[in-house]
Amino acid sequence: MPHSDLPKLDGPRIAPLSGITKSLVVLLHGYGADGNDLIDLGRSWRDILPDAAFVSPNAPQPCAMSPMGRQWFGLTMRNTEERWIGVNEARPALDAFLDAELERHGLDDARLALVGFSQGTMMALHVGLRRRKPPACIVGYSGLLVLRDDSLESLTHEMTGMPPVLLVHGDRDEVIPVEALSMARDALAASAVPVEWHVSRGVGHGIDGEGLRQAGRFLAQHLNSSVA
Repeated sequence: MPHSDLPKLDGPRIAPLSGITKSLVVLLHGYGADGNDLIDLGRSWRDILPDAAFVSPNAPQPCAMSPMGRQWFGLTMRNTEERWIGVNEARPALDAFLDAELERHGLDDARLALVGFSQGTMMALHVGLRRRKPPACIVGYSGLLVLRDDSLESLTHEMTGMPPVLLVHGDRDEVIPVEALSMARDALAASAVPVEWHVSRGVGHGIDGEGLRQAGRFLAQHLNSSVA
């Protein structure tokens, strides 16, 4: 589909602390939320990523279950087939947004990091592993890796690179069980994707301080920023 026919994504932004954009961190929110839900992560990481611009686009569709929120794709049956169709249908609009944001900042994918939460993690992993050029890294909070028919075949055949991935999940997640982290970790490792993980003890479907710290360290490492 031509870019001109795709939904135009936009959302809140945070400019680099240094005033000079050398990298771009794109924050992908979860089902029923919007860009405002994650943009504050950027404020938490500004000190260790002073040259990073942050943007958190609103997903393209209004959410059927939360009229004030947005969704990357609908979740009615909440099964593998629905998720597989959903990530593929949502991918072109997100790809176009990433292309436009990188061009606006004069950057390439080597200076791009994708950070997702829940449904946003599904999008970050699906799109990030299939970009024409791989991003610098991907962080996935409280999400899962979407595979066609729960098979690795779709992933290994479609991957365009092996960007390092960090997965973070609460062990008391009532929405997406923590076992999803283990499944994603094993599938990524089997596809030779470098993967790290952190389980936040006593945490549900959310992000705690240690999860923030782990991701900040990971982003700084792969975006070549110094950690104080």
